Amino acid sequence: MNERRAENLILRLWRDHVVGFWPILIVALGLMVLEGGTLGVISYLIQPLFDDVFVAGDTSAVTWVALSISGVFLLRAVSGYGQRVLIVSVGLKVTTALQARLVAHLLGLDARYFQDNAPGALIERVRGDTLALQGLASATLMTLGRDTISVISLLSVMIWTDWQWALMALAGVPILIVPLGLLQGVIRTTTRAAREAASRLSTQLDEIFHGIVSIKVNRLEEHESHRFDKEVDGFLAAQLRSERGKAANPAIIDVIAAIGFLAVLIFGGRQIMDGTKTVGEFMSFFTALALVFDPLRRLSAVAGNIQAAMASLERLYSVLEAKATILPPASPKPITPGDVVFEDVSFAYGDTPVLQGLNFTATQGRTTALVGPSGAGKSTVFSLLSRLVDPVSGQITIGGTATGQADLNALRDSLALVGQDSALFDETIAQNIRLGRLDASDAQIRAAAEAASVLDFANTLPLGLDTPVGPRGSGLSGGQRQRVTIARAMLRDAPILLLDEPTSALDARSEQLVTEALARLSKGRTTLVIAHRLSTIRDADLIVVMDKGRAIEQGSHDELMAKRGAYARLQQLQSAGLSAPL
Repeated sequence: MNERRAENLILRLWRDHVVGFWPILIVALGLMVLEGGTLGVISYLIQPLFDDVFVAGDTSAVTWVALSISGVFLLRAVSGYGQRVLIVSVGLKVTTALQARLVAHLLGLDARYFQDNAPGALIERVRGDTLALQGLASATLMTLGRDTISVISLLSVMIWTDWQWALMALAGVPILIVPLGLLQGVIRTTTRAAREAASRLSTQLDEIFHGIVSIKVNRLEEHESHRFDKEVDGFLAAQLRSERGKAANPAIIDVIAAIGFLAVLIFGGRQIMDGTKTVGEFMSFFTALALVFDPLRRLSAVAGNIQAAMASLERLYSVLEAKATILPPASPKPITPGDVVFEDVSFAYGDTPVLQGLNFTATQGRTTALVGPSGAGKSTVFSLLSRLVDPVSGQITIGGTATGQADLNALRDSLALVGQDSALFDETIAQNIRLGRLDASDAQIRAAAEAASVLDFANTLPLGLDTPVGPRGSGLSGGQRQRVTIARAMLRDAPILLLDEPTSALDARSEQLVTEALARLSKGRTTLVIAHRLSTIRDADLIVVMDKGRAIEQGSHDELMAKRGAYARLQQLQSAGLSAPL
């Protein structure tokens, strides 16, 4: 990442999230100045402590020197506490605002973006990168504000005491400017690699936890453990390279300190012995010199911390710069009830064709079934109809209005989906049903639950509809989850119903209950259903047989059986307990 882009990202972060906190930051800066300046005052007070109290034995000086030093330490304590609280609070507020903005932006992106970016990687962007940025930014702000003042105040004491000693103490600084500059590039590269490794680690954890059942059933625990160990080793190696680069900064400052102390002790020690300088002057200078290298060490690490923060900031803004491609039309048309028509629709993922000139009409208020082998493009039909993706060519109309010209919110409000993977959230049964219509009353939710046979099992639970379903609905059986999804669709009361193999993973009893609920849900609606088991769609008004992205046969069950074509062959194979390509 070049310096110009780095500056632009910092300015964007300031403009988008930080500028509103400038009054608090000004107060924090004032406290930093106080805290940083106290070190210079302490080192200055060392001279009267030694010359007036320890050497001259002036008892009257003891009180004011002791009170002055104690007062400076109290001031340092109060100002240090205040500026840390203010900076950390601003950092946390900026972080949470940035996280909220990232999630809102991600929710507005197309489904394709989530196919190209693993959930774990996105979680690491939203959580890991923002927290890393917050920690580094807070530490960097405090260091720049407090330690810069500390260095200035301590250098002032050193120069005031003896400018020649100050030049000798800092003689090694110019020698190490080039190595420090080169080190920043190393830190930037290694930190970026470490953040990418952390992203891969989060992705693998996400896969493990979501696939735990398959892992256990297939006895893959050891395999997954080894795979995770390998990823952890990669992350460890990358992180260690980054930390080694950061650790080199203070080490270089310590080299400067060694040279400075050596020169001052040799030259200054002789001046004290010959009476040119007092012990108090030397101890004041030596205290300032000893103290100045600690803030210098932290300041030298600031450049590395900034590079590390920039790696996270770049990853965050790469998400924010991603643009949605499914956009609402400039002049949207209303959706009116009517037939769903696919006219010569083609679609491809990259160079891989999925649909090729697909034509069929789903008559309003009737049931249209899509059948065919895996990969025939059936699920893509639903994605196109809901505008999760757009066709490459051709058009899809609902009641004569092309989906690409319809208001996007109105289009999706007209659809209700019940899929084979029940999308439940870690909330109560009632809250999951309410997602169908957020403004629904409790009575409407209960009516939908009764119509979908949810109450049959909910009433047996101690909390009824207020029972938590667990992560991804893990507290319910497959049939129960499907019935909750159906209740949600009933509450939505959309004119078009999309059923994506809703009974494919259910046992016979659950399938019967779900089928009965679906029958009630489908009544009077334009229903498109994807099914592999042909027995479930025998009564469909229209059956569209798909293969390789095309509709190769259309008709009712009896019409297609009379043709003795692909549908009839598939029926025979399923009756024999077999499956094969069309």
